[in-house]
Amino acid sequence: MLCQWASDGLICLKYLDESGFERTSSLNYTYSQRGKQKSIHQPRRRGKRISVLGFWEPKQSFEYGAVVGGFNSERYLQLLQWQAHLAQQRLEQIGKITVIIQDGASFHRSKKVQQYWQFWQQQGLYIFFLPPYSPQMNRIEDEWLHLKRYELSSKIFDDEYELA
Repeated sequence: MLCQWASDGLICLKYLDESGFERTSSLNYTYSQRGKQKSIHQPRRRGKRISVLGFWEPKQSFEYGAVVGGFNSERYLQLLQWQAHLAQQRLEQIGKITVIIQDGASFHRSKKVQQYWQFWQQQGLYIFFLPPYSPQMNRIEDEWLHLKRYELSSKIFDDEYELA
């Protein structure tokens, strides 16, 4: 139903998810001479993980926030406050609400975050939680797969800044 409403232009529908990236990405394939053991040179220092929390509106936009390490309630709240501000502007300008589809990660449902849900709805931002264990229903997963498999595959970055 939400997808149909978005297709009909009645709502703004965004998919939210977190994905992690490292300086070295996995290789999809490799070659070696016959009789020789396959080996891949890997730098000693792996570096820190960069986490990206993305907001994808199909055929419209991809907005994100990135942090070294992982996301927690505080970092998530900062990005959702930004999205709530954008939702309020959209509601005032063109009368559309914004719906964000996301999984039920613990920091998405923390007590601190729950305190904002009603306020966000007043700003025109609604949160829709997917059922547990259903990543196939979050369309942003395909975007992460494309990025990792085709854009970053087999690349090694000198540091986290180059990766970001």
